[in-house]
Amino acid sequence: MNQQLINELAQLASEARNPDTWDIDLLTSEEILRKINHADSEVPAAVEKEIPHISRAVDAIVKAFEAGARLIYMGAGTSGRLGILDAVECPPTYGVGEDMVVALIAGGEQAVYRAQEGAEDSLELGAEDLKKISLSEKDVVVGIAASGRTPYVIGGLRHARKLGCTTVALSCNKFAAIAQEADIAILPEVGPEILTGSTRMKAGTAQKLVLNMLTTASMIRLGKSFYNLMVDVKATNAKLVSRTRRIVMEATGAPLEEADRVLQMCEHNAKLAIMIILSGLPRDAAESALQDANGFLRLALQNTQAAAIPSEALHSKPRQYREEAGT
Repeated sequence: MNQQLINELAQLASEARNPDTWDIDLLTSEEILRKINHADSEVPAAVEKEIPHISRAVDAIVKAFEAGARLIYMGAGTSGRLGILDAVECPPTYGVGEDMVVALIAGGEQAVYRAQEGAEDSLELGAEDLKKISLSEKDVVVGIAASGRTPYVIGGLRHARKLGCTTVALSCNKFAAIAQEADIAILPEVGPEILTGSTRMKAGTAQKLVLNMLTTASMIRLGKSFYNLMVDVKATNAKLVSRTRRIVMEATGAPLEEADRVLQMCEHNAKLAIMIILSGLPRDAAESALQDANGFLRLALQNTQAAAIPSEALHSKPRQYREEAGT
């Protein structure tokens, strides 16, 4: 078994030795950092090549969200923690429920802070964790493994696929075993790490970029932005309260006093405040318009003719709105 695993790892690009860093133990701090920075610069290009596959995954995720289903990440070690990092940022950023994007890590919550040796080696544990959260065939399951061979992830993907879920594999090895277990394979090849096998480096960066793309693009597709403004952000602390003010002021051209007044009336719901200011509608009517447009603010404004704003303003920069409306 040990020899088999050694042979498997020897075939993985993420486990190969990097010829550019053979002498890294002899370098100065600045020289080491330049090596790291140069290696990191290769990551975006590797991710770019995978955009067609990432796009397919986004389409599947949007379909799941529209059906009231979930996006579920699962991984071990760094891969699992990156999934958690992406998942926990979705509720405050996009105003969604905490169960909309779920992240599972081999070994459970304690594995977030301390490595749980052996947890990732169980095929059964991956399936069991998905059963515990009542996996539905409408959910999308994304298995994350830099090496592409983590048993915990393979077991989870097999269970999800058997149930009828759309499955996605995210790995940094072209011949990743998890790719064979998924409907969609996202495989950014970032090459050898600066320290052999330290996949929290380039591979981890590539994984984070892809996960950010999956949720950000999906949330935009769901109407969670107005232009490039985060209009569904939850104002849960002083910084985010200020951010909602800036968002409303940027989108409408309203002065701080007006933005504050409307935001307080809307319990700091930036999207609703923008709708009220730009349309001139009372709160109830503005809420109905947003609901009819499935939460898409630009569409809601178009549907209501945005009485005080000419239609061409809906295709220009947000700050131009009030000037073009003559208000």
